[in-house]
Amino acid sequence: MNEQFSIAGKVAVITGAGGVLGGNIANHFIAQGAKVVALDIRQEQLDARIQELTANGGEALGFIGNVLDVENLKEIASQIVEKWGRIDILLNIAGGNTPGGTLAPDADFFDMPVSEWEKVTSLNMNGTVYPSMVFGKIMAQQKSGCIVNVSSMAAYSAITRVPGYSAAKTAVSNFTQWLASEMALKYGEGVRVNAIAPGFFIGDQNRSVLINPDGSLTERSQKVLAKTPMKRFGNISELNGTVQFLCSEAASFITGIVLPVDGGFSSFSGV
Repeated sequence: MNEQFSIAGKVAVITGAGGVLGGNIANHFIAQGAKVVALDIRQEQLDARIQELTANGGEALGFIGNVLDVENLKEIASQIVEKWGRIDILLNIAGGNTPGGTLAPDADFFDMPVSEWEKVTSLNMNGTVYPSMVFGKIMAQQKSGCIVNVSSMAAYSAITRVPGYSAAKTAVSNFTQWLASEMALKYGEGVRVNAIAPGFFIGDQNRSVLINPDGSLTERSQKVLAKTPMKRFGNISELNGTVQFLCSEAASFITGIVLPVDGGFSSFSGV
């Protein structure tokens, strides 16, 4: 492997590691020789992920971690440093939309429960900010480290039916730029903060709105593909190389960016 792109030996904290996206990236990082700290709020998914990560000799730790509980995160950070001495990478993967935060086609925004708005915005926005505060502090003390957040196509232009998710991911993009500037100005060039903005990938959270029960594309899917020049959905593994690049020395002069991985969706007007 080209050493410039290597993450071997790096200690990488991954929130939401029990999910599809977090798990996919965690497995890739293990394969690349990183030490993975998997966080998830669900015990069963976390246990399965740790078994998977260590099956072939990978070094991994698992913690029940609530990204909205700062004290919980501080305790985890302390245990990581005690075990491995440092934290090199933070991947803020935990997030996503919630069923109650998605408006049905015939639903009215004005009737959306405030509790659902608060749930989805807090999960995505505070669920990125709080881990960055806790694990990023260790990076600041080290004067080295890399944080990668997850934004969305919804932060580029309006996407119907997901108001809270859209607002929160827009906040994540802005926070990424802000924290990148803060870290570089106060703690030097060794601490970098970037984000990826995935295009459309079919997963557990969005399958029902993109795929009909008979396996055909929904009207929403057809609209997505019409605005995607590559005319297909992404494969979740196609995010792995982008995240690794941002965490490697190959990206040593890159901070504060939001990098689309979207088959051209964010570039194409549709005409």
